[in-house]
Amino acid sequence: MVIFAVVMFPFADYISTFQLILKGLLIGIICSAPMGPVGILCIRRTLQKGREYGIATGAGAALSDLFYALVTGAGMLPLMMEFIDKEQNLFYLKIVGAIMLFAFGIWMLRTDPRKGYRPSQSENNGTLFSNAVSAFFLTISNPLIIFLFIALFNMFTFVIPGNWYGSALGYASIVGGAMLWWMGLTQLIVRMKSKFDLHGIKTLNRTIGTIVITVAVLYAAMTIFHLSL
Repeated sequence: MVIFAVVMFPFADYISTFQLILKGLLIGIICSAPMGPVGILCIRRTLQKGREYGIATGAGAALSDLFYALVTGAGMLPLMMEFIDKEQNLFYLKIVGAIMLFAFGIWMLRTDPRKGYRPSQSENNGTLFSNAVSAFFLTISNPLIIFLFIALFNMFTFVIPGNWYGSALGYASIVGGAMLWWMGLTQLIVRMKSKFDLHGIKTLNRTIGTIVITVAVLYAAMTIFHLSL
């Protein structure tokens, strides 16, 4: 049975599919990590309602991320089909992605995570579904996130024409990576409730921004020295 599967699905495709899954997980985590309005909402609901409401909030945001990831991938596919066969073009795509990610990290260091968030003072617990839906619409109302997806898709060469099975698993992995972040964050909140005041949120955002900048610089260096992922 295993031999049959290998014959039907070449070993090279296994490798590229595995790489797409890893890249999808990283993209999902990086896109979810910034403590913007939905991050603060997740923290607030976890503290006030419980961890399951925080996870539901994260799930809604993850589905919104999937939507923008699909839009980005669909828009970039013609570009990738034209550029994928030339190593020099891929080099420039990855460098541009690293520069865009670096700029995003700088923005994270300088921005106020509370900006644009106006919580309702009369919000009740509601259902887990309603909490997920509200987080979905809060996240999808910020189309600027598509530029982050463009940067990451360029940097990781995430859109690979022809590998539809791997691409599907890659997009699913974006949701998986996002959920890993939200589950980890809500667990951390439960364990360290006293640390998540406004100052703590800004500190976390700056820490994540520093990590994003570091990743961008390291990936640019890896690309320049032909050690790309």
